[in-house]
Amino acid sequence: MEIIMLTVGQVCTNCYIIHQEGTNSCVVIDPGDEAKKIADQIRKNGWNCEGILLTHGHFDHITGVSDLVSYVGGKVYAYREELDVLKDPHLNASAMAGYEVAIEPEMLLRDGEKLEIAGFVFRVIYTPGHTKGGCCYYEEKEKALFSGDTIFMESIGRTDLPTGNTAQLLDSVRNKVLVLPDDVKIYPGHGPETTVAYEAANNPYA
Repeated sequence: MEIIMLTVGQVCTNCYIIHQEGTNSCVVIDPGDEAKKIADQIRKNGWNCEGILLTHGHFDHITGVSDLVSYVGGKVYAYREELDVLKDPHLNASAMAGYEVAIEPEMLLRDGEKLEIAGFVFRVIYTPGHTKGGCCYYEEKEKALFSGDTIFMESIGRTDLPTGNTAQLLDSVRNKVLVLPDDVKIYPGHGPETTVAYEAANNPYA
C-alpha cells in the first residue's frame, strides 16, 4: 500500500491518495479542497481514480469532491446515515465557512460492508458522534484505518456542530476503533498518523 497524504484547505485536512502496488488504480479519501492539487498528483503517477471515499460530510472533507470528479472521475462513496449532512450546507458547516457545498454520493454504505476497490478491501465501520453518519475505512490486510475526525493522535473529533453527539463519539472510539489490533495504523482527518496501541495508552478519551 502506497499512501500519499496531502494537507488541503483552510483547516489543514488530510486527504489520502491510496495506491496498491502492481495496479494503475487508486482511491482518494476526503478530498477536502484543492482538487487540482489532488488531481495533479494522481495524473503525475499515471493512476486511474476508482473511487472517492468520504469519512463524513463536513465541508473541510468534501469541498474538493465535485471538481475532483470532473478532473479524474471516480464514484463517490459515503455512509448512508450521512446523506442529509452531505446535501445540506448548514449541516455540513459550509454555510458557516462562508460558502455552500452540497454532495450527493452515488454509493451509500452500510456498517460492516466490505468495499472492494482498486486492489483493496475496506471494511466500513460506522462511527457516529462527530457527525451522525461518520465512518472509518479499515483495510485489514494492510493494517490501516482511515478514521476521518473520529479519532486523532491523543484526541477525538469535536461534537458541537450539527448532528454531533459526545456519548456516541466516545462509544465509537472505545468500542469500534480501539478494539482493533494494536498494530493497526490510524490515518486521521487532521494531524499525524498514530496507532491503536498508542491511542489506547495515551488518548485521554480512551
